[in-house]
Amino acid sequence: MKKINLTSELEELSPEELSSTEKTLLDRAKSVSKRAYAPYSGFHVGAAVLLENGEILQSSNQENVSFPTGVCAERLLLGYAGANFPDAAPQLLAIVAQRAGEEIWAGVSPCGVCRQTINEVENRFEKPITMLILCSNGKVMRIKGISNLLPLKFDDLNS
Repeated sequence: MKKINLTSELEELSPEELSSTEKTLLDRAKSVSKRAYAPYSGFHVGAAVLLENGEILQSSNQENVSFPTGVCAERLLLGYAGANFPDAAPQLLAIVAQRAGEEIWAGVSPCGVCRQTINEVENRFEKPITMLILCSNGKVMRIKGISNLLPLKFDDLNS
């Protein structure tokens, strides 16, 4: 038997350590999370992305009565970016979440489907996406590339 160890690299930053662009994206994600349609889970997620052309887009999760068939904020946002700005690679993706009625932000990370979606976008543009995830303690996790969250990613139907 051969044992294989996988490692991930994540940076934990205080709000003061963020660039102005990173702060802007997190603020946009927080703002749009307030417009999430989440009557079933009560879990409001917001995401904002900076494209290489300078555009900043944002989205929130949108649930459906046939729960859990709603759309995650990250997937909705990356799909919109791909449809409307097909030649602009996403560079930076900020993700926040908050439970209805709570003041503090919830710690989240993209679900498996969103991780695979981020992987697909990275493969399409042949560039990693840096993710910012707001944690419940107010710190921000900076993750450079989906392979740090999805080490055994599914890249090719032929491999």
